[in-house]
Amino acid sequence: MIGEKAPDFVLKDQNGEEFKLSDFRGKKVLLSFHPLAWTGICEKQMKALEENYEKFETLNVLPVGISVDPVPSKKAWAEHMGLKKLRILSDFWPHGKVAKLYGLFREKDGISERANVLVDEEGKIAFYKVYPIRELPNLEEIFEFLEG
Repeated sequence: MIGEKAPDFVLKDQNGEEFKLSDFRGKKVLLSFHPLAWTGICEKQMKALEENYEKFETLNVLPVGISVDPVPSKKAWAEHMGLKKLRILSDFWPHGKVAKLYGLFREKDGISERANVLVDEEGKIAFYKVYPIRELPNLEEIFEFLEG
């Protein structure tokens, strides 16, 4: 995967607004896949992205969350978490299509893996890591990779 062109996609965020990956060329995009909204580790994962949003911005990175939940659920969850900047994308229909494009869909569970995929300014995959489903991804390793 690393060095390959990132599959392009269009998904709606929690506000129903379209997010097209290729619209962000010239910027790095962190795709933070999480299994399901309304679960503890996923909530910590999204809150960590929100809390570090400004740091990502200084590194020319746009972080986004992605899971298979529908838009209305994402909207309620974003409000519950108090998200102000972070966009969380709905990979609901076709179910898990983007997770499948990135080799991250767990067919038997109907959810994505927990993973971070960093797409560089030219639209290529620069960082790709799958985490144990019950483990919170470590953002420090992303920052070290970016600053390295």
